[in-house]
This record gives sequence, structure tokens and C-alpha cells, in this order.
Amino acid sequence: MIDLNINTDVARQILTGFIKSEVTRVGFSRAVVGLSGGIDSALSCVLAVEALGRENVLAVRMPYKSSNPDSLAHAELLIEQLEIPSKTIEITEMVDPLFAKDKEITKLRKGNIMARERMIVLYDQSEVFKGLVIGTSNKTEILLGYSTQFGDAASAMNPIGDLYKTQIRQLSRALNIPAPIVDKAPSADLWDGQTDEGELGFTYEEADRLLYLLVDQRYSPKECVDAGFDEKFVSQIVKRIQRMQYKRMQPPIAKLSNRTIGYDFLYLRDWGT
Repeated sequence: MIDLNINTDVARQILTGFIKSEVTRVGFSRAVVGLSGGIDSALSCVLAVEALGRENVLAVRMPYKSSNPDSLAHAELLIEQLEIPSKTIEITEMVDPLFAKDKEITKLRKGNIMARERMIVLYDQSEVFKGLVIGTSNKTEILLGYSTQFGDAASAMNPIGDLYKTQIRQLSRALNIPAPIVDKAPSADLWDGQTDEGELGFTYEEADRLLYLLVDQRYSPKECVDAGFDEKFVSQIVKRIQRMQYKRMQPPIAKLSNRTIGYDFLYLRDWGT
């Protein structure tokens, strides 16, 4: 049985508690969120505000010259609703000189550069605001590798990374995120007309149902086919999960000693914290 419904009250309590705990235990009290105008960053922002207080969350909008005006407008809707401090820092003049270095640069390369430039801006504002960067990638994106390594995938912590896109929508509605944000087609807004589902070649709803069986219920690919999923679709998703594992890991360190960071030496555990 595929049941992606969540108890939104419990999820809200756990995720706000997670943010507060992770921020304060390392000596911070503030957070920074890159607010794109999409549902994922909106949910992370709302949860951060509830956990830390509106005065302690900075929303940063980082448009490119071709960004959809709706993205800025939808981000502003949430900023006004939450009454939080915000900044708008355009990245056009930061990335265009690099684009100009190669006349054959592809849309994918441009998208990766923009995502990493936004990461630079966020971490710079993290220092200015003295707040930790909150992640905005959901479980579906993380499993499929639909993010830019050290770009939009970079954060100090991620409160929504264990929520499938379907569940993101459920919790967002429960937290009264504005309807224009919740209801619009998901898009990284990397180029005109770009949508996540158009680029992936399938819907988040389709992917979530299959991922739930593969990951949460530990179905084999054959069992997923027996449950009614198309064999080619199952194979496509399984291969993508396998291929994108490197994006879900910290860079592995070659082991030479008895106390290798990340394997044997785990700071908090080893120092009694």
C-alpha cells in the first residue's frame, strides 16, 4: 500500500524542534534562507520562522535577469506574510562574465553556475547576518540527484529533506503558505519555460509513489513492477538513485590511519557531546 499522507501537526513539531536544536547547539540563534518563490524554500522559511522567531530569519532573493517575475512576487508574498527581514541580490553581473568566456556554454552549465553563485551569496549573507544557511531540498530531489552539488544542495542543515514533494505540499497547505506558491508548477527558474517535471520527464507524484516503495518500503524493482509500475520507469528511477549517490555523501576521504575523519573520528561522539 502506498500512503504518503503525513500527520502535519507532528511533522511541524518535529521539524521546528530540529531547526531550533541544530541552530542553537552550535552557538547560533539566526538563520538565512534563499527564497526562490517556490514551495520548498517557502516551507523551510516558514519552519525557520516558527522555530527561531521572525526577526531571526533572513530571506534572500537572488534573481537572474531572465528569472520569472512571478518568482520575485511570490517570494514577496511570503516575506510580507511572515514580516521577516529580506534582501534582494541580483546575480546577473556575477555570472554573466563567466558565461561570456565560452560561446558554446549549455543551459545546464549556466544553471549549475547560477546555483553555485547563489550558494556563495547565501554563505556571505550567513556571515553578515550571523545565521546558519537552511536547506531547501526535498527527499524526492535528493534521491533523484535533482540539485547542483555545492549549489542549491549546500546548507548547514536541512529540515525538509525527509519529505517527498507530495508531502511538502501537504505540510505547506497546513502551514498556510500562499496558494500561488503551493499550486504553481515546480521550477528551478533556470531558463524561460523551464519546469522540474518537464526536465525530469515524469511527475513528482509518479516518482514519489515509486520512491516510497523502493526506499521506505524496501521493495525490489521486480516487486515494484508487480505492483503495477512500468518496468522502464522503475529501471530509470533505480539507475538514477544509484548514479546520484555521490551527491548524497560528504566527499570520501582515503583511509591511511586508525582515526580517519568521517569513519572512525566522529567529533561529537568522540568528544562526549
